[in-house]
Amino acid sequence: MKFIVAVIQPTKLEAVQQALAAIGVTRITIGDSMGYARQRGHIETYRGHEYQVKLLRKVELHIAVNDDFLDRTLECLAEHARTSSEGHIGDGKAFVLPMEQAIQINDGFRGPGAI
Repeated sequence: MKFIVAVIQPTKLEAVQQALAAIGVTRITIGDSMGYARQRGHIETYRGHEYQVKLLRKVELHIAVNDDFLDRTLECLAEHARTSSEGHIGDGKAFVLPMEQAIQINDGFRGPGAI
C-alpha cells in the first residue's frame, strides 16, 4: 500500500478528479494549501497599492492506493495536472510514501481491502 500526496494547481482539480475516477481511484481527500517554490510569487494590486504575494494557492490531494494502482495513478496525475502539453513551473508535485496499515473505521477492516 502507498500513500500519495499530490500538490496541484486549483484550476486542474476537476480534471484530475474525473481522470482518477475513470481509472478507478475514487477515494481521495482534498485540502487547500499554500506554497512557495520556484514560482517566486507575483505582484498584486489592491486599492491602488502593489504588494508581493509569495505564497500561492494550491490544492493538496491525499490518495491511498494498493500497489497495483500506484503507477497508473501517478501517470494520471502527471498527465492531467499539467497546465499545458509541455508543463510549466508550478504545475505541482506528487510524493509517494509507504503506508504500513489502513483501517476502515466503520467496521474495523484492516489492510489493502480497507482502501
